[in-house]
Amino acid sequence: MIRVGILGAAGYTGGELIRLLLNHPEAEIVFANSESNAGNLVSDVHEGLVGDTELRFTDAMPFEDVDVVFFCFGHGKSEAFLKEHTIPSQVKIIDLAQDFRIKGNHDYVYGLPEINKEEIVQAQHVANPGCFATAIQLGLLPAANLNLLKYDVSVNAITGSTGAGQKPGATTHFSWRNNNLSIYKPFTHQHLAEIRQSIKQVQGHLDVDIDFIPYRGDFARGIFCTEVIRTKAPADEVIQAYKDFYADAAFTHYSDKPIDLKQVVNTNKCLVHIDAFENKLLVTTAIDNLLKGAVGQAVQNMNLLFGIDETAGLRLKASAF
Repeated sequence: MIRVGILGAAGYTGGELIRLLLNHPEAEIVFANSESNAGNLVSDVHEGLVGDTELRFTDAMPFEDVDVVFFCFGHGKSEAFLKEHTIPSQVKIIDLAQDFRIKGNHDYVYGLPEINKEEIVQAQHVANPGCFATAIQLGLLPAANLNLLKYDVSVNAITGSTGAGQKPGATTHFSWRNNNLSIYKPFTHQHLAEIRQSIKQVQGHLDVDIDFIPYRGDFARGIFCTEVIRTKAPADEVIQAYKDFYADAAFTHYSDKPIDLKQVVNTNKCLVHIDAFENKLLVTTAIDNLLKGAVGQAVQNMNLLFGIDETAGLRLKASAF
């Protein structure tokens, strides 16, 4: 069994990770760390787990007892944590924050299995991709592989309220979010850097803008994304290239039919669809922001790190109704 430790276990991502690992055939949770909830039952905080576990949160961090530790911190806290704490060199780390996603003076592999599977298998440390970044990249990377991203790309994506984290805020309050839509961080979202990094990796260059407008949605979970690519390439050839690009992907699938968000909610899937309009391609993608956009992909990366079935613990049914 893979022995797992979780830091930041009381938030939305921590709760989803615990849910997955409790049902994972080859993993066991050794500790779920939360200083503010130490001693409390996990199911008292993550109430969807009532009856599933008697696990309690702890303020201890027995790293010597685990094989892998998941960082479910807020952005910026992982790097700070590692400056103050020592994790044994044999313990693998999967960081769900953005601290190590951009290549630099560290050994973290960017954990997008669709393009980095070979590197992930050999890695000791993995930087899990962002939720918007996952949805947007998976819609653009096959086009980048064809060298089609020669003009500015327009991207609109809407996310559920869980993407803002568990701590209440002005834009996550039900009274504000219900029956409402709004944009935030237009053209400046922090995930753009990792999106551009991956496109450059596949296409070899990126000399145009990714004009990304994020929306806050009136729903709890999921990301629905549209991307406009200007190209004269024949649509049928591009669509076939998308199918070929994802032919061996465990969870990313091209759909011949238009897609709905409900097809992916509560799963680790990404669905991709293309519509052609003269010299434009409209690429649509959908993911669950907490699963393929966060802890589902993190567990997928854990499976790869330890050489087990990539889909272990992740065969989840969509919440279509």
